[in-house]
Amino acid sequence: GKWKNKERVLIFSSRGINFRTRHLMQDLRTLMPHSKADTKMDRKDQLFVINEVCEMKNCNKCIFFEAKKKQDLYMWLSNTPQGPSAKFLVQNVHTLAELKMTGNCLRGSRPLLSFDPVFDKEPHYALLKELFIQIFSTPQYHPKSQPFVDHVFTFTVTDERIWFRNYQIIEEDASLVEIGPRFVLNLIKIFQGSFGGPTLYENPHYQSPNMHRRLVRMSVAAKFREKQHVKEVQKEKKKASKVLVKEDPTEVVFETPAEEKPVEIQLVKPESKPIVKDKKKLRKIQRKKQKKLFRTE
Repeated sequence: GKWKNKERVLIFSSRGINFRTRHLMQDLRTLMPHSKADTKMDRKDQLFVINEVCEMKNCNKCIFFEAKKKQDLYMWLSNTPQGPSAKFLVQNVHTLAELKMTGNCLRGSRPLLSFDPVFDKEPHYALLKELFIQIFSTPQYHPKSQPFVDHVFTFTVTDERIWFRNYQIIEEDASLVEIGPRFVLNLIKIFQGSFGGPTLYENPHYQSPNMHRRLVRMSVAAKFREKQHVKEVQKEKKKASKVLVKEDPTEVVFETPAEEKPVEIQLVKPESKPIVKDKKKLRKIQRKKQKKLFRTE
């Protein structure tokens, strides 16, 4: 057969990514034989420069990882140079080496793409489905691909997020074993152009990482303030004067007075007992005195 569908995907990132993102990027390159690599892009450069980089690399699709604050990871999926493009927040990243899964597939084999039924119900998910198909599916008769289908890419929509999983197909009973990598994509926006342009869709359920961290800090501060308020209330209760209860005249109704005993006055001083601190020492002293008397006699 002839190699007709000449899709090429450029996978690279910006500077400042951590080791986990670098391993994820390398895993995607190994799973997609139709991908190409490039050096990291400087943070100062604008995103529309990526279109020129894709043109120089002869690529018509792009996966760009953008790192911010050395802790937040964003993924751009784009159809260059016309568009559309989508921006995601990447969460819960686990790489091939980290998961230590039991599955193992042939390198360069073509994957099956499995999509959740939600992708056919809503228009923005339908657009993303077409974008995923064009980017992640390996073209038939690609020079670097193998003529086998032994693993599945699944895209599932749960909790307003897209969950990516990679499974191996076992020939004996057609069961699935997870290989990895795995990550969760939280959709932010879909743009009409490549890395910009008019906004086609904006996720109303999206919450930025900065806002999430701010809410966490506020909840911790609220708990601390509540504890301090409880302590102050307890101190005020302790300082407050205790209310004296009035005497009840009916309390002593059934109390019978005890018989009065005559007071005895002792006229003779009691004999003082010798204070003996240590009985053993007293015995030793007595023995020494007896020995001295015996010698003198």
